[in-house]
Amino acid sequence: MRVMAENSSFQTLTGFDDRVAIDPKRSYASVEARAATADHRASTVRLPSLIAIIGCDGSGKSTLAADLATALSADRSVQSLYLGQDSGNILRAIVTIPLIGGMIGRFLVRKGRKAHANKDKSATPDTTTAIAIYILSRWRRHKFARMLRLHANGQVIIADRYPQAEVPGFYFDGRGLIGAAPSNAFVRALIAREQRLYEQMASYVPALIIRLHIDAESAHRRKPDHKLAMLREKTRVIPTLTFNGAPILELDGRHNYADVLNEALAAVRKALAAAPPAIAPNGS
Repeated sequence: MRVMAENSSFQTLTGFDDRVAIDPKRSYASVEARAATADHRASTVRLPSLIAIIGCDGSGKSTLAADLATALSADRSVQSLYLGQDSGNILRAIVTIPLIGGMIGRFLVRKGRKAHANKDKSATPDTTTAIAIYILSRWRRHKFARMLRLHANGQVIIADRYPQAEVPGFYFDGRGLIGAAPSNAFVRALIAREQRLYEQMASYVPALIIRLHIDAESAHRRKPDHKLAMLREKTRVIPTLTFNGAPILELDGRHNYADVLNEALAAVRKALAAAPPAIAPNGS
């Protein structure tokens, strides 16, 4: 072990309303102007009751998140949240729009998945693909804002995955719009706005990051439906992420799970020791 220093409205999903704020200390006032400054990009906010678990698919993130939440809930109010890019939930939200919801939702998710699968990552996305990817990132920010509200209300948060602004690519929980500088001004604007979204989210630093390591071949045995090439890319990139200097607990996801859980739980309790007690769900 090594420690290193659902508003589902279409307006919110498309990003045409930028009043969705992610700063719990500012009553969720607009952060767009602040996000455009170098000072904001350089600043960070520590979240003392947030634990994030990262790692390649198959490393055991979801299992560990659930077990940590169960163990901690005996004496704290705990929320276990998935903060990855979730095309399934955005589809379910959009399809509720009368008449055209189903068609729009399937189109946007199809475009986003096509961009994921595109081997030429240097290619500039077309306008409709860029819109689809941007909407998926707005959905992630929507979930992130909900997480911050829960944290501000005294909840301990166990996050499965965490957004970062260091390396682009949804595979690594970074921005999705990747490619050469486009000639299309609208696409350029979406790229810049998406980058600001990830800079905003990444500026909130967890009390502890738990990084589960695994090799691509072991991950593929656990997740045979995942492409081995993609798993290899994840196992190459994810260990390099720094998350704005957050404390990182490095664990081997191939080790005995009981040992992994015990070590993670001890580190989490230590990280939360200085945090204020959470509010019980019934208000007591």
